[in-house]
Amino acid sequence: MPCDAVIAHGWCDPWLGGNVGNIRVADMVEGTSALLATAIHAGSDLRPDLLVRCALSAEERLREEDPYTERWTDIADNRIIGWCSRFEMDLNRPRMKAVYRSPEEAWGLHVWRAPLPLEEVERSLERYDAFYAMAEGLVERMLERHPRVIIYDLHSYNHQRGGPGILSDQQENPEINLGTANLQRDAWEPVVEQLITSLRGPDEGGKTWDVRENVKFKGGYFTQWLNERFGERVCPIAIEFKKTYMDEWTGAPDQEAIIRLKHLLARSVEPVMRAAHALRTA
Repeated sequence: MPCDAVIAHGWCDPWLGGNVGNIRVADMVEGTSALLATAIHAGSDLRPDLLVRCALSAEERLREEDPYTERWTDIADNRIIGWCSRFEMDLNRPRMKAVYRSPEEAWGLHVWRAPLPLEEVERSLERYDAFYAMAEGLVERMLERHPRVIIYDLHSYNHQRGGPGILSDQQENPEINLGTANLQRDAWEPVVEQLITSLRGPDEGGKTWDVRENVKFKGGYFTQWLNERFGERVCPIAIEFKKTYMDEWTGAPDQEAIIRLKHLLARSVEPVMRAAHALRTA
């Protein structure tokens, strides 16, 4: 089935077998603005055929996923939310590395009880391909309406890897890390600087946030692919939030913190889009 079967406001899995059930790869909502918000690691879904082969508990998988990040995507009218667990296929890695085969590829975790059969790997990669076809179609349509497009690629990261309550060095773990290695920085400098300024605050509660660029992460494959595919017509920024908005060991959310970060992101949109418009008219 061709990927044009994927429609706006729908979910994507053109290769889904009837025996699997309603397992989504991603949700896509298409609007009219030049801003796209994505949360490609938000999901925890595993196909039943993989679930029985997985050696990790749901809690262990959740620790490496980006729970609740999908709640922030509705700051934009164009949205993509990934619902497959990164332990099925990691949408933020190149295709050849998207399915974890060894502990070295998965933070030392033994993901599978036994090596995955080739047909299971290929099925996951078909779903990976479906996602990228969907994302490509959406960005292409956005670029038909706008000369340039901004992408907020939303993620989160752990900062207590030593155990509950054992905090990592704050100097190496900003509250918000912007990964900008995969965009044409000179062309988009006013936009990036405006985003940094907006996120630093102070926010509506008076807090000033520790926002730094390319400290913990520089951006993953998704932003790299966007840059390679669309060049300076797109500004793909990986926005990584330290998991201070949840308990990273139990998965319990801090609802107030989640809402506060959503408001922080939302208030960045107008000045960032204004900076992008100024580039277009300069």
